Amino acid sequence: MKSHDSHPHYWKVFATFAKNSLIRDMTFRTNFILQCVSSVGWTLMNVGFYLILFQYTDTIGADTGWDRDKFFLFLATTWFINSIVQAFFMPNAEEFSELIRTGGLDFALLKPIDTQFLISFRKVDWSSLSNFAAGLVIAAISLWNLSARETNPMVPSIYEVALYIVFVFLGIVIMYSLMICLSATSVWLGRNQTLYNFWFYITNFSRYPMEMYNRGWGKPLYGFFTFVVPVLLVVNVPARILAKPIDPRTPSEWLLVGWAFVAACTSLLISRWVFYRALASYRSASS
Repeated sequence: MKSHDSHPHYWKVFATFAKNSLIRDMTFRTNFILQCVSSVGWTLMNVGFYLILFQYTDTIGADTGWDRDKFFLFLATTWFINSIVQAFFMPNAEEFSELIRTGGLDFALLKPIDTQFLISFRKVDWSSLSNFAAGLVIAAISLWNLSARETNPMVPSIYEVALYIVFVFLGIVIMYSLMICLSATSVWLGRNQTLYNFWFYITNFSRYPMEMYNRGWGKPLYGFFTFVVPVLLVVNVPARILAKPIDPRTPSEWLLVGWAFVAACTSLLISRWVFYRALASYRSASS
């Protein structure tokens, strides 16, 4: 296994990748605009669906605290995390099996830079960040509505906003780690389109408040996707910090925050191990 940890210019390399991707997207501007419009249209349909839903209920789940404005803050958090993952990591994960099949991985292994970094950040899908912008609008409206309430107005402190940003980042780390583990299996399986479908199936669980699963038949799902494949932590923890569906805080909620930090660090280490374990099994396309 090669090591390039002493390489000092990773940020410059990433900036070059991002710039080249933007130039490529701007070469086909009509396609770029249509992709942005499509992404924002999908977001607006989701907003419309939940606005209709909240005409018939005050909260998502009884006694959960997720009323309309707090739930839309939850949705905005979902769009923040998913848009970054889809912009920076998904295009590269999807092409990993092609690099193996065509021999492009041979050239990546010869580059004087960490292979996982190179595989992870070669391309950026800038159009996916349109949902990030939509999330900013939804979050701003939700926070304004929460602060303007006549009873129990809610204004997040600087400390809560800082924690929110940290745990959004940790949620991205968990999603990235899961994606790297799935894409690394291409070394053993060749083509793993089924596993990418699996990615979308399991990440769907992260799009809803975890209280929905913590009862009845949902408890096994709650346990598995909180403590084994911790996708329920990805959106729920930062959204709970900012939206405060439970106030005052409970000890179990702070334990969940601590577990999210541990899960993110552990996921990243596991993904690193799986990726280089897969590379150790790789046989050059020319061999």
